[in-house]
Amino acid sequence: MKIKRIVGCAALVFGGLIFSAAVQAQVNEHTFRISIAGAAGHPSVMGAEKWAELVKQKSGGKMQIKVFADGVLGGDVQALSAVQGGTIDFTSMNSGILQTQVKQFAIFDFPFMFDNGKEADAILDGQFGKKLADLLPARGLLNLAYWELGFRNITNSKRPISKAEDLAGLKIRVIQSPIYIETFNALGANAVPMPFTEVYTAMEQKIIDGHENPFAVIETSKLYEVQKYLTVSNHIYNPQSVLASKKRWDTLTHDEQALLTATLAEATKWQRLNSRELAEKSLNNLKKSMSVNVLPPEEVAKIRIKIKPVIEKFSTNVGPELVAELQSELEKGRKK
Repeated sequence: MKIKRIVGCAALVFGGLIFSAAVQAQVNEHTFRISIAGAAGHPSVMGAEKWAELVKQKSGGKMQIKVFADGVLGGDVQALSAVQGGTIDFTSMNSGILQTQVKQFAIFDFPFMFDNGKEADAILDGQFGKKLADLLPARGLLNLAYWELGFRNITNSKRPISKAEDLAGLKIRVIQSPIYIETFNALGANAVPMPFTEVYTAMEQKIIDGHENPFAVIETSKLYEVQKYLTVSNHIYNPQSVLASKKRWDTLTHDEQALLTATLAEATKWQRLNSRELAEKSLNNLKKSMSVNVLPPEEVAKIRIKIKPVIEKFSTNVGPELVAELQSELEKGRKK
C-alpha cells in the first residue's frame, strides 16, 4: 500500500509538472498597451501599474503591460475608439462614458446614487455590474473589471460654493456625458464638456472657472495651482471600467486570458483600497493650498430637488426597470 501511495503521489506530481509545462507553453510573449487619461499617481494609473507588475511576475516575464498615462495616446473618447479597433489593447475610464456605446451605462453617472465605496463594490461585483458588462462585447469591448475613481467634488477659481445658488454662472468643465452637462446646467452653471487632457490649460487661460473630480485627481493633476476653492459635495461616485479590445482578446489563448483575468482580480482589490487611502491623503494635502468647505446637507437637499427633472429624464432613457433594479439592490445592501 505504501509503495502504491508513493507511486500515486509521484504520478500526481509528475502530472502536475506536465500540466504546468503545458500551461506555460500556452503563454506566449506579448506586450500590451493600456491607455489612461489621468496623470502619474492617478488611482487608475496606479492600478494599471500594479496589474502590469502582477502580469509580468505571473507570466515569468513573457507577458508585459506598458502603461501610457496622462492621455499620451489620446483622451477617453479617442482611447475608447482605439480599443474597439484593436490598436490599443486596454484602457480604464469612467464607466458612465460608455453610455455612448450602451445607453444603460448612463446609470453610473446618476448623482447621489451611492453612499460609499463598499456599497458600490457590492453592486459592481454582483449581478448588476455583470448585467451591464454583458452588453459591451457586441460593441467590440470587454468590461474586465470595475476600478474606483471615487466621489467627485467641485473646484473653481471664483468663489466658495457653500450653497446651491453659488454655482450660478460658473463655467464648469464636465466629462463628455449628457447627464453631467444637464445636471450642472440645471444648477445654473454653464457646463463645458471637455477632455480631461485639456482641463489644466483651460483653467490657466480662464476659459473655464472650475470643474469637478475626485480629490486624488485634483492633486495628481496639480489643479490646485490654477484653482482656489474646493467644495466637498460627493455628488457622483465614479466606477472605472477596465476595458479590453475584444478583437485583441479573442486572439489570446485560454491560458493567457486566464492569467490576465486572475491578475486583474488581484489588482482590482489593491486598486480600490489604494484609491480610498489616496482620497484621504489628497484631501489633507489639498487643504494646504486650497480653501476647502463641505456642502451642508440642507444644500445637498436643495440640489437634489433642482436636478430631479434630469434624473427623471435619464431614468426614462436607461429604462425605469433598470433604475428600480439598482435601487432595490442598494436597499437590500443597506438593510444588512
